[in-house]
Amino acid sequence: MAMQASEIEALIKAAFPDAVITIEDLRGDGDHYACQVVSSAFEGKNRVQQHQMVYKALGGRMGGELHALALQTSAPTSQ
Repeated sequence: MAMQASEIEALIKAAFPDAVITIEDLRGDGDHYACQVVSSAFEGKNRVQQHQMVYKALGGRMGGELHALALQTSAPTSQ
């Protein structure tokens, strides 16, 4: 069963309320997404740690309901 982009966004937003999230359904099948997450929670964390935090927020859905997620994460940049 495929996941809706809105469900992915809700799960991430619940874990990172300040996050700016962009999600794109790469194939239109609800199984292959590209997702960019910018959150202050990522400050001081390396890329692997940031991705682990997002996967934890998804609650084990990776590889099941959510087949593929091209993930980009970062902390906000100060201008």
